[in-house]
Amino acid sequence: MSEQLIITLGREFGSGGHEIARRLAERFSLPLLEENMLRHIAEEKGLDPERVKRYDESPKTRLLRTVNGFSNAPEDVIAQMQFDYLRDRAKAGDSFLVVGRCAEEILKEYPGRISIFVLADQWFKKERTMARGAISESEALDLMARRDRKRKRYHNQYCKGKWGDSRSYDLCINSAKLGIQGTTDLLERYI
Repeated sequence: MSEQLIITLGREFGSGGHEIARRLAERFSLPLLEENMLRHIAEEKGLDPERVKRYDESPKTRLLRTVNGFSNAPEDVIAQMQFDYLRDRAKAGDSFLVVGRCAEEILKEYPGRISIFVLADQWFKKERTMARGAISESEALDLMARRDRKRKRYHNQYCKGKWGDSRSYDLCINSAKLGIQGTTDLLERYI
């Protein structure tokens, strides 16, 4: 690719967003940045990757406070390291696809950025979650609610735009309508 392409993909839990991201990254020959980013950051800074992973896309604890605009909450530190990593890659002219991590806002100044949000009907997310985790319907619904609550809190702590609000993205798409393959195909054409 001669021009920079940055695809940011936010997603609801169970929507297939991660699978769609993986497929798009393959189709465009882009590095897929997600939790693998943390391993790289941890190695670069001499940190324990497993400890760092605990705070990935985690909202900061409400009991901790910020003093003079600075926070020592591990969630804040990890989030800022990821934001800096993404900005550095973008500034270097790299093309990539990033899942979550507030990337649609962190990288909004780059003209080659396309921001996508993948959502899905409740039944679709529930069926996928049950099948992937071999769990009951009630367990799937509980897991979906918990993960989306966590993602929303994390995103809304660091971004002006609200998680899942269509005004924060170039395109929002319901993966239940076309399935994972059809959604990937449509997004490829859009991109």
